[in-house]
Amino acid sequence: MSSVRVSRHARMRLVAAVATACALSAASLAPQAVAADTRPYSETYRPQFHFTPKKNWMNDPNGLVYYKGEYHLFYQYNPNGNSWGDMSWGHAVSKDLVHWEELPLALSHDDEEMVFSGSAVVDWNNTTGFGTKKNPPMVAIYTSAYKEGGKQAQSLAYSTDRGRTWTKYQGNPVIDIGSNNFRDPKVQWHAPTKSWLMTVSLSAEHKVRFYSSKNLKDWELQSEFGPAGATGGVWECPDLFPLAVDGDPDNIKWVLVVNINPGGIAGGSAAQYFIGDFDGKKFTAEDKGSYTPPTGTVVQDFEGAGFGEWTTTGSAFGQGPAAGAVGGQEGVEGFDGKGLANSFHGGDGATGTLSSPEFTVDSPYLNFKIGGGRHPHEAGTVMDSTPPKGTVLADFEGGTYGEWTATGDAFGTAPATGALPDQQGVSGFLGKGLANSFLKGDSSTGTLTSPEFTIDKKYINFLVGGGNHPAGSDNATAVELLVDGQVVRSATGKDAEALNWASWDVGDLAGKKARIRIVDDNTGGWGHLNVDHIVLSDTQAQRVSTETSVNLLVDGKFVRSATGADSETLDWASFDMRPYAGKKAQIQVVDMNTGGWGHVLADQFTAAEKPAKSVVQRADWADYGKDYYAAVSWENAPGGKRYMIGWMNNWDYGQSVPTSPWRGAQSVPREMALHTVDGQVRLTSRPVDSVKSLRQLRPATASGITVKNTSKPLTSRGAKGKALDIEATFSLKDADRFGLKVRTGTGGEETVIGYDTTTQELYVDRTRSGVDDFNSTFPGVQTAPLKAKNGKVKLRILVDWSSIEVFGGNGEAVITDQIFPDPSSTGVELFAEGGTATLDHLRAWQLKSIWR
Repeated sequence: MSSVRVSRHARMRLVAAVATACALSAASLAPQAVAADTRPYSETYRPQFHFTPKKNWMNDPNGLVYYKGEYHLFYQYNPNGNSWGDMSWGHAVSKDLVHWEELPLALSHDDEEMVFSGSAVVDWNNTTGFGTKKNPPMVAIYTSAYKEGGKQAQSLAYSTDRGRTWTKYQGNPVIDIGSNNFRDPKVQWHAPTKSWLMTVSLSAEHKVRFYSSKNLKDWELQSEFGPAGATGGVWECPDLFPLAVDGDPDNIKWVLVVNINPGGIAGGSAAQYFIGDFDGKKFTAEDKGSYTPPTGTVVQDFEGAGFGEWTTTGSAFGQGPAAGAVGGQEGVEGFDGKGLANSFHGGDGATGTLSSPEFTVDSPYLNFKIGGGRHPHEAGTVMDSTPPKGTVLADFEGGTYGEWTATGDAFGTAPATGALPDQQGVSGFLGKGLANSFLKGDSSTGTLTSPEFTIDKKYINFLVGGGNHPAGSDNATAVELLVDGQVVRSATGKDAEALNWASWDVGDLAGKKARIRIVDDNTGGWGHLNVDHIVLSDTQAQRVSTETSVNLLVDGKFVRSATGADSETLDWASFDMRPYAGKKAQIQVVDMNTGGWGHVLADQFTAAEKPAKSVVQRADWADYGKDYYAAVSWENAPGGKRYMIGWMNNWDYGQSVPTSPWRGAQSVPREMALHTVDGQVRLTSRPVDSVKSLRQLRPATASGITVKNTSKPLTSRGAKGKALDIEATFSLKDADRFGLKVRTGTGGEETVIGYDTTTQELYVDRTRSGVDDFNSTFPGVQTAPLKAKNGKVKLRILVDWSSIEVFGGNGEAVITDQIFPDPSSTGVELFAEGGTATLDHLRAWQLKSIWR
C-alpha cells in the first residue's frame, strides 16, 4: 500500500503536508470526464491496454504470483468508492500479462482492519499446513492496518482454489513490532537457505527489514538496510530480486527496489532502486562514492553579518543570515560555512522575500543549496494577499453560522477555528473562523447553505481548500452557486488543507436571486472542504502564492524555480542559465506560506560551468516519469523472467485525476534486466513481448526524414491514433532538441517526447497534453539521462488513451506519464529545434483494445 496508511486521516495528512498549495479552479459546472459512449471500458480516458478495474479506486499492485498458467494481479482497491478508503485486495488474472480478467474481491477490509499492500507465494511444500502437497496453497502476506490505534502488522491469508476464495489466518498477525509505519511485505522462497524471505518497510525510518521463516508463520529478523539514497518521503513497497548482469549467469547481482513518496525524481511518488549483494541475511549496496559538486564563482554564501546588497521584504528572513536553526526550529543541516538564508524567523506563519541585485548572466549554470518546505511556485499567483473589497456574504467570524442552514454532521453547529481533531494544519483562511467539514473526519457528510441574495456585482470570490471532488461527480466536495435551484457554478479544493482564492464571473447573472451551498458528500480520502470569506465584488480575486522557493527572474519575468523537500537538510539544486546568456537576471528567495513547512532555506549560490546534482538526482530510478509507483515484481514467472508492474499515478494528484467510474491504472508489465551502461550496472526495462500481440497487422512506416527547426506531421497511413506502439531511431545532427509529438490536435494539444542533445537527456513535456488544471504539479517536463549510442537515439513509445510510456536506448531511461487529451487529438509529428535531426526509421502500430 502506498503512502502513510496509519489511518485514513493519517494517510491524508501526509499527502496534505507534501501537496503543493491549493491551485484552485472555479468554473461553470461540467462533468468530470465526458464519456465517449455508454459502453464499459469506452469512457473518454479509459486505458485500452493497461489494466483498470471496471469501477472504483485502485492503487498499488499486490500479490504478484504465477500459478497454473495464470499471472495473478491483486491490487489496493476501494470496493465502495472512487477515492482512497476501505482498502482491500482487488483481483485480476491473465495468461499473457496483457489481457486481464477482473475477478471478485479477494481480501476485504472489515471492522477491525484494512488490508494494505503485500505479496503472495505458492507454498509448494505446504510449510504452512494450509493445503496439501498435492494441492499447495497460495498464501497472501499483507499488512493489517488496524482501525483502532493505527498499528500496522504483517498477516496471512490463504487459498486452495487458485486464488478464487481466501481465508484469513486465525493466528494473525504473524509479525507485530507495535509500529504505525511497518508495511508492504514482499515474500519469496530463498533456495540457498531453504527458507522464506520477507522484505518489509519501516517507512518513516527509511529502512527495509529482512526476516526469515521456515513456515511463513514464525519469523526471525535478519538485518536492516537504510537510510540510503533518496529519503525525502516514506519508503514503501520494497522488493528484492536477483538478476544476471548482461545475461551472464556467473555474475549475479541483487536489486532492492524501494518506492518513495514524496521525494521522487520527478516530484511526488517514484520507484528508487539499489544494486548490490545479498548473502541470505543482509543486503549490501554497491558503494557509489562521495559527491563533490562542481567548482565555480560564489555569488552569495551568507557568511557576512548582513545580507549585503540582497534586499528583504516581510519578516521571515530576519535581519541577516542565520547560523543554523532559529527559535522553535528543528536542527538545520547541509549548509556550508557558518551562515544561510532561513525564513523560519517568526515560525512558519511569517512570510517574506530575499532578492539579489540584478546581474548579467555569464555562466552556464547557477548552483545552490536549498531546503525547507515543498511548496512550488505556481504560475499566475500573486504575492498580495489583500482580500477583494465588496459585500461579504460570509466570513464565519461570529461564532455561529447565522442564517446559513446546515444538514448532516460534517459542519457541526458553528464555524471551526482552524484544524479539527486528526486534521493536518489548515492555513490561508482570514480571521478566526471558517467552514470546515472535517468535524468527524472524512466519514462525515452534510451541506451548508446561505440565505438567498441578489447578484449585483461581477464576481463572487471565496477562499476554498480541502478535497478535489467536483460537483457533478460521484460524492462531491464542492462550493456551488444555485440559481433557480440549479447549480450554475462550482469550485472545489485541490487535496490540500491550505485555502486559496477561487472566483466566479457572474456578470451574466446580474439581478438573479441565488444561494451558495457548500457540499460534502464524500466519505473517502480528502472527503471534506474548507471555505471562508465569500464576497460579492467587482474585482476578481487572484490566487495568492503559497510557495517556498528559490526563483530565477530574467528581464523581470519568472523563468525557473526550485523548492525544498519538507526537510531541514539542504541539498544541491541547479538552474540551467544557458538560454539566458547576456540577459539581466535576479535571484529571489520566496516564502509566502503560513502552513506546515512554510519556510525555505538557501545557501551557496555559485556560478559554474556544470550543474550540481542533488541526492535525488544521484539516486537510481526505475522510471523517471511522474506516474510509476509501488513497483513490484512477479514471483514464479516462467523461464526465470522478472516482470515488474507499477501503479500509474502519483500521490500528488492521484485522487484528482479526471476519470470515472474508475480511478487508477497499472503500467504495462515490464521485463527487467541488468545491463552495463557507460561503465555502470543499471536496471533496465522493456514492455513484455505480449504487448506486440495487440498490434494491427500493418504498421505505418517512415524513414530518412530530415527536419530543421520545425514540426512535421507524419502522414503515413495509420501514423496517428489514441493507442499506439511506436519504434523510432534518430540520428543526431546539429539540433538542440528533436523527437516526436503524440496526441496532437485540438487547441494545440500535444505531448512532446524529445531528446536534448545539450544535456544528453530524454524528456517528456506534458504542459500542453490536455486537461491538467486539477493540480498545479501535474503540468511539467520530466527528464531522464540518456546518452546517444553511435550517434543515434532509439525510442519505444506506448501511447494509450490517457498515458504514455517511453523507453529510451535499451530501456535504461524510462518515463511514464499520464495525459488527458481530447479524444480528437490523435496526430503524430516529427520535430527539431535549434538545428537539424534525421528520423532514420519509424514504425507505428495502432493497438487493439484488450476489452473488446
